[in-house]
Amino acid sequence: MARDQIDMTPLDSRDALVGWLEAGCKPKSEFKIGTEHEKTPFTLNEHRPVPYEGTRGINALLEGMRLLLGWEPINEHGNIIGLYDVTGGGAISLEPGGQFELSGAPLDNVHHTAVELAAHLAQVREVAGPLGIGFLGLGMTPSWSREEIPAMPKGRYGIMTRYMPKVGRYGLDMMYRTCTVQANLDFCSEADMVKKLRVAVALQPVATALFANSPFTEGKPNGFLSFRSEIWRDTDNARAGMIPWAFEDGMGFERWVDYALDVPMYFVKRGDDYIDVSGSSFRDFFEGRNEKFPGEKPTLSDWANHLSTIFPEVRLKRYLEMRGSDGVPLQQLPALPAFWAGLLYDDASLDAAWDLVREWDTAARQAMRDAVPRLGFKTPVGKRYIFEIARECLVLAHAGLRRRGCVDHLGRDESRFLEPLDRIIDAGRTPAEEMLTKFNGVWSGSVDPVYDAYAF
Repeated sequence: MARDQIDMTPLDSRDALVGWLEAGCKPKSEFKIGTEHEKTPFTLNEHRPVPYEGTRGINALLEGMRLLLGWEPINEHGNIIGLYDVTGGGAISLEPGGQFELSGAPLDNVHHTAVELAAHLAQVREVAGPLGIGFLGLGMTPSWSREEIPAMPKGRYGIMTRYMPKVGRYGLDMMYRTCTVQANLDFCSEADMVKKLRVAVALQPVATALFANSPFTEGKPNGFLSFRSEIWRDTDNARAGMIPWAFEDGMGFERWVDYALDVPMYFVKRGDDYIDVSGSSFRDFFEGRNEKFPGEKPTLSDWANHLSTIFPEVRLKRYLEMRGSDGVPLQQLPALPAFWAGLLYDDASLDAAWDLVREWDTAARQAMRDAVPRLGFKTPVGKRYIFEIARECLVLAHAGLRRRGCVDHLGRDESRFLEPLDRIIDAGRTPAEEMLTKFNGVWSGSVDPVYDAYAF
């Protein structure tokens, strides 16, 4: 999660909420690619969770990164909880269980994304290595119970930790045990946003299968290929899922605002403090009827922060966030922004992707979403399987990236970043299935080798 917004402009109309989203429209010539990725810290000597406190803890890691990068610290009640580049170069933040997240800068192409990711991981290793900390590129912690994982000192997470068990089985697992990689892409108009959103929501289960990478819980196979994806099916369905209404007539910025107004809130931030308003709607707050803030209207900050607590498979802010993929090792990380940029940033590929999904109805999309965490490529799609859809999507993504024509210093276009996905399709097996084969073979029924094989 990126840094909380600070804009205390009071909101006086629904139009202001719509306008905030609409301000994300930009000319195609200014489209950027943003990549966010989370990784699980572990102690190199014992493969244990890393506490926040202490000379070899997360606090020390962030302080070291601050000195190395020269980025500004984000503090909360005296604790450093993140860093940001004042020049707009990105931010580092902590997820609830210490998962270390890079919210990358908006960049021109996937070549720049790959450089950013490699540089970030080199910097992290430089600071973390002497502290005895490593990082894991998986969708879920493979061996620890939830109770073993330390909580980070962030007020919003305390509120969420108390609220989550009231609304789903797996909310705390989502918070403390999962990692994702996300791609953030732009739109040029409301119609462009709607088309991209619909294609991306419908194809999110395809990305889930291609990146399925969380088959272990507490040292054993959990019966899923992406248990992280399964966790999201029962975390908080008032703010997650496949948003079927986005495919109805009349979809646009106003429809998203109406949805977001009724999603239950978690908190209101004032200064360093997070005030627990969990379960109340933003609509009531907007109308001056929040019991913790009687008669008070929300600010633009409150709206931006609220939008960051909505978790559908694709999220609309001033850009679109693709949220369906497990965390993966470095060689696969740039493949996610490459996949989505190839599909959505080229008009011919976007049209072809829409043709691929336009006949699927709500029930078909939901059935894919429900089955893919367990079945991966073997998930049925009508009379076909997700494997075939994934293969077609890769062809479209390759073509889209070639037509974009963004080349590096060796003359290679961005389609080269799809090669890890090509290999997955060629093998016909998800990353999780590869890992399970090792678990049942050379790893002799132990997940411990994962801390070497899948570390950054």
